[in-house]
Parts: sequence; C-alpha cells; structure tokens
Amino acid sequence: MATGPVDRILEDVDIELAGALQAYPPFHSAHEAYATLLEEVDELWEQVKHRPTLRNPAQMRHEAIQVAAMAVRFVLDVVPDDERDD
Repeated sequence: MATGPVDRILEDVDIELAGALQAYPPFHSAHEAYATLLEEVDELWEQVKHRPTLRNPAQMRHEAIQVAAMAVRFVLDVVPDDERDD
C-alpha cells in the first residue's frame, strides 16, 4: 500500500518524537516545554529567513519535523489525558 505525503511526514514526526523520548526526560513544566518548542521554532525561522534561492529545503523540513515532534511532546508531558477536549 502506497503512503501519501502526510503519512510520510507523520512517520518522520513519530521517529523524531521517539528519539526525543528516549534521549531526554519528560518536561518538568509547561514553561520548559514551551521554551523547547520555541527553540525549535526559532531554528526553523533561521532557515526561513534566508532568501528563497538560498534556503535549504531539507533543513527546513527537518526543523519543521522537530517543531511538530516537540508540540506532540508538549501535549504528552504537560497536558493530562483527562484534560482533552473531546
């Protein structure tokens, strides 16, 4: 079965998240989680600020995947499952 582009992106986010979960302890607070997420967004912003002809698409993709993984990690570590909006 062929996978689409969203499936491939989500797979990469899952791989990035799994590595972060293995390498680093859970966030201790919402502030720590936010700071980590902001750091990843800042790294993506550094790539975006380049002129389009000088941008590195692979690096932008990598940074965006890290942002997504840290957003998921924020939810996992900071927001209790019973606080979901279902």
